[in-house]
Formats: sequence, C-alpha cells, structure tokens
Amino acid sequence: MSSFTHLDESLQPQMVDVTEKVVTRRSATARALVQLTPEIMGQFDGRELQGKKGPVFHTAILAGIQAAKKTSDLIPLCHPLPLTKCSITIKPRENAEVEVTATTVTDAKTGVEMEALTAASIAALTLYDMCKALSKGIVIREIKLLEKTGGKSGNYKA
Repeated sequence: MSSFTHLDESLQPQMVDVTEKVVTRRSATARALVQLTPEIMGQFDGRELQGKKGPVFHTAILAGIQAAKKTSDLIPLCHPLPLTKCSITIKPRENAEVEVTATTVTDAKTGVEMEALTAASIAALTLYDMCKALSKGIVIREIKLLEKTGGKSGNYKA
C-alpha cells in the first residue's frame, strides 16, 4: 500500500522532496461543472454572459488563470511552479449547465494537477460570484482531474 507523500516518518506534514527529480514537461487538465439557472442563461448572448459586474465568462477565465499562478500560496504543501501555459474554456451545455475546463503546463520537477484543479475551481467560484445577484441556487459540482501527463507516475486519463 502506498503512503502519503506529504507526511514524514513521524507523520508530520512535509513538502515532498523533489530535489533529485528531473525536470520534464508536465500538463494537467481539470474540469468543474456549474449548474446555473434558466434565468441566468437567459442573459447569455451566444458568446458571453453579461452581468452587472461585467463580462462573466471573461472575468472567470482571468480569475482562474490568476488562481493557477497562486496555487502554492493557497495550498500549503504545493511547490511553486513556473507555469508555461494556463488556458481556461467555459462552455454552456444543456439545462443551464456550464463546463469550466482548465489546462496547465510546466517544465518542472513536479506536476501541475493542483494548478489545473485550482484554476477550474476558482473560475467556477467566480461564475457564482458574478451571477449570485440573479440566483443563490447555483451549484458547483464535480471538480475533477480529467488528464495529466509527465512525471514518474506517468500519464492519467479519467
């Protein structure tokens, strides 16, 4: 059975030692689903939701990118990583649902899964913030890693 890598022999929290690892290209894609309401989606013009606070999707994308860059400030044992790419897409789906997808890339000694998950999460939370004046019934669900490449553990696809 594997052990938690963020605990030392005394079961105290630690940042994983990546000193001896090699720098490789790593990528990750994460997704969050946001259930809006038909009233909110009624504001959708085919490209963007326009709210009182401004363009909803564009603001959420920028928030997600900013969050990806700050992941190690938010999650205590994450290594700070030099991101070489962070892209976020927001796509409306059926029944007033919106899919937020975040992809992050780095050339580093450790992976970027947490950066992708953080980006998708914060973009989803920003959608909530931008739309909450219209409804408090927004639901953020199924935040998950879809895919990752690179590193010792190899590739993963959900």
